[in-house]
Order: sequence, then C-alpha cells, then structure tokens
Amino acid sequence: MEDGNKASAVDDVVRQIRTLIRERGMGIGDVLPSEAELAVMFDSSRNTVREAFRTLKAYGVAESRQKVGAVLTGQHENAMRDLFSFAMEISVDAFRDIQGYRRLTEMNLYDLLADRATEEMFADMELVNDAILAAESPERASELDFQFHKMLVDAAGNRTLSETYGMLKPVIQRLMMAGKSQRLTLQTVAIEHNDIVQALRARDRIAFAYHMDRHLDAGLKFIPNASKSAPPESSKYNGESE
Repeated sequence: MEDGNKASAVDDVVRQIRTLIRERGMGIGDVLPSEAELAVMFDSSRNTVREAFRTLKAYGVAESRQKVGAVLTGQHENAMRDLFSFAMEISVDAFRDIQGYRRLTEMNLYDLLADRATEEMFADMELVNDAILAAESPERASELDFQFHKMLVDAAGNRTLSETYGMLKPVIQRLMMAGKSQRLTLQTVAIEHNDIVQALRARDRIAFAYHMDRHLDAGLKFIPNASKSAPPESSKYNGESE
C-alpha cells in the first residue's frame, strides 16, 4: 500500500508538471524549475519530484543537461511521428487526405503572406529551390521541398500553425519523396515553386491559388494505382540530365 501511495504521489507531480508546462506556454528547449523549486511549488518531497522527472525523461518529454537542469525535448513526439510515417501506407486516399490538409493550410495563407512576405524571404526561398535541383538524393530533395513550404507557413506568423505543420513533417516528406528519383521531377518542382514565389511577389491571389493547387496535385501520378501509366524511368540519380 505504501508503494501504491508513492506511485500515486509521483503521478500527481507528473500531472502538475505537465499543467505547469501548458500554463507557462513552455516549449522544446525551455528549462523546467529545479527539483527544489518544484518540491516547494507542489508541496512535495524532492524524492517524489526526482521520480517524476525520471518518468518525464522515460517518455522523452525532458532530459537532464549539465549546469542547466531539466530541459524540455521533442523526442517523444519525434518518435511517434516517425512511427506513424513508417506505418502509414501511401495510397491515393492518404495522398488526397494529406494534400487536402495542406490545401486548407497553405492556400489560405495568402492574405497573411501578402502582408508579411519580404524580398529577403523570397531570396531565401529561391536559394532553397535552387538547392533542390542539386539534391544528391530523393531524401535530400524532399527535405528541401518541405523546407520551402515550411517557410511559407512560418512566414504567416502563427506559432500553433507552424508547430502543427511541423508535426506532420515525416508524413509530408514521405509523400514529397514520390518521383524525386527522376531529374525531370526536380526540374518541375523547382518551376512550380518559382511560380508560387512570383505570384506572391506580384501579390496575385488568383495566380498563387492556381499554382499552389496545381503543385499540390502534381505528385499524385507517382502514387501506386493513381493512374494506369507508370512514371518514366529514363532519368534517375546517376548524373544524367534532361
């Protein structure tokens, strides 16, 4: 019964720490109060707080760093996202669901982007776009593709939106990898990205919506069973150019 009371006390402190994190709006990289401070704050023993910290560390919520203390991490979220991405079957339905989410997110950012977008931002996006053409692997190309779109989302200035979009990174990148073993696909992606940037530069809402919609549909042809014709095999990552 004594062990049960101890476990209950530890669980209670874990809940209180989670509440503290939420109420203070703490995020990855923020430092939690010390064991001594939390013990006073929660009217608990330091041993109980120490056990609560161990629980948080086991779940990947926090880690200990020398001379700093307990720091919040995203290891648990990263592991869950990677597992979901690995287990998810890339089907036509999955593609449409995920791209549907992206439409609701990215295509509705126009008003914010029209107000916030700067030449510096456009220049940074063009650098990322140029790097896609030089990507040494499909994985690298999809990582840069995601980076380009994340820059759009981040430019809107909504932290919650950016964090939510970031949580889907492994899944979105997995979709983005489709077809990127072909040089022609990279060229097409770069052209479409450039069209999106130019539409924003011109503050052209209709052009932005058109190019974004076309771009988000482009990868469907590489999803199995999406069409009867297979993508061309003539231009792989072997140094050949179109």
